[in-house]
Amino acid sequence: MARSSQRSLFLVVIVILTCGFLGMLFGQKITPDVASDSDSDIRQSLHQFTDVYSVVEQNYAEPVDSDKAIYNGAIPGMLHVLDPHSNFFDPKSYALLREDQRGKYYGVGMTVGPRNNKVIVIAPFVGTPAYRAGIRPGDIIIAVDGKPTDNMTTSDVADLLKGPKGTTVHITILREGADKPLEFAVVRDEIPRYSVDLHFMIKPGIGYMHVSGFNETTEKEVEDALDQMGDLKGLILDLRQNPGGLLNEGVGVADKFLRKGQLIVSHHGRSSPEKRYVATHGNGGKEYPLVVLVNRGTASAAEIVSGAIQDHDRGLIAGETTFGKGLVQTVFPLAENTGLALTTAKYYTPSGRLIQRDYTNVSLYDYYFDRDTDTNNANREVKLTDSGRTVYGGGGITPDVPIPQVKSNHFQDTLLQHYAFFNFAKHYVVTHHPTKSFEVDDATMQEFHKFLDEEKVPYTEAELVQNNDWIRSSIKSEIFVDAFGEEEGLKVRAENDPEIIKGLELLPQAKQLAENARKIIAERSTGALNR
Repeated sequence: MARSSQRSLFLVVIVILTCGFLGMLFGQKITPDVASDSDSDIRQSLHQFTDVYSVVEQNYAEPVDSDKAIYNGAIPGMLHVLDPHSNFFDPKSYALLREDQRGKYYGVGMTVGPRNNKVIVIAPFVGTPAYRAGIRPGDIIIAVDGKPTDNMTTSDVADLLKGPKGTTVHITILREGADKPLEFAVVRDEIPRYSVDLHFMIKPGIGYMHVSGFNETTEKEVEDALDQMGDLKGLILDLRQNPGGLLNEGVGVADKFLRKGQLIVSHHGRSSPEKRYVATHGNGGKEYPLVVLVNRGTASAAEIVSGAIQDHDRGLIAGETTFGKGLVQTVFPLAENTGLALTTAKYYTPSGRLIQRDYTNVSLYDYYFDRDTDTNNANREVKLTDSGRTVYGGGGITPDVPIPQVKSNHFQDTLLQHYAFFNFAKHYVVTHHPTKSFEVDDATMQEFHKFLDEEKVPYTEAELVQNNDWIRSSIKSEIFVDAFGEEEGLKVRAENDPEIIKGLELLPQAKQLAENARKIIAERSTGALNR
């Protein structure tokens, strides 16, 4: 058997033995006879697997890529039989996982993406080597260290741009208006992956914060953002499209909004002891109104935060029912720079409701991409918040105030598919040099209409009128990204986001919710003392 095949089979053995060992560790106490039978079953299964693989390798119609067969087939297939979230990481995906968890990487600091079969710069991050070197949005990357990027994917180019801190990468750029390719020698540096990617005062006294994930720096980032915003009279905490991350960071973030000693989350597995996480520091008496925005992409640690805030009546949850990912994965490093994320327990909110959505008899595709929100609560577990409000378990976090997601229309999709705003902003910034007082006026709109004609993007006058506000907001946002950096563009989008605007309108209701809860809990305590 080839060396790569032996290495891959070795990993299968490691994974199976690891799963078997953990089953004994987290399962019921096993008698010697049962343990012996289990060992025999594992040996027999391994023998059968190697026999099957040997037949496939020797007789399949085409040469077998052993890494593909094992990494993408055998191991994930085995784990997905258990649940949708147990997962195996090959060396590349394991390195990316650790990169995400650490909240930093080493590279040049820019977002790249595909455009017309080329890899282009979407935006350099302000203050990074790419930004300081003068690389701009819209630049086409045609070579990295002399290697042409033709037929490369965005991921391939991103990998070439990364490297050890202090090393130099040579980037060859095609820029519109330049007579010949531009050469940049950029020294790689540590690039932070900020999980609080946007925070600012969206109105006088009212803060806005978007948390994109939970890595090793998230709690500190949230703390710093709250300190920078100062004495708040209200906060919109945006957890939309937040897939979760590290449990301890989620607990640390929830701690910032709850009272000291309040339960944040608990978890336990098969015959494993319950572990409870409580607020160890608390909010220091800062009880400003809080609205938490969630959607179908809000998952895991983000659901822990929103569930704790809801169960303690600390704030109002608004948006869509969240993803429903309440399985605890423990990541085990394996041989060959690989890793295994294995489900070892389940999360429960302070009221005791299970976050995890039912995944029995559901395909992986339907579980992730084609799910329908269950509006029938008849079969779901019923729990109560601190003030006695009814909440439901077993299917994510149901919002207190549903906000349907705004869906784009055909005309909007057409403009986005043609990258109309991105390409227009690239031209506009070069010729107009806008300041931060820039607003999209009628003259700008006329230029945009002319640009659409030149690019042969189809539209009607009626469509322009019907989508006027959306077009103006999109133009301003892209121009701010191009001229002042990605964060400034995100601010423009936030200020015009219908769900964020609705969240601002809900702040008085959030204030009333918290005040009523405190009153009910106080009356309940007084009644108990008088008995």
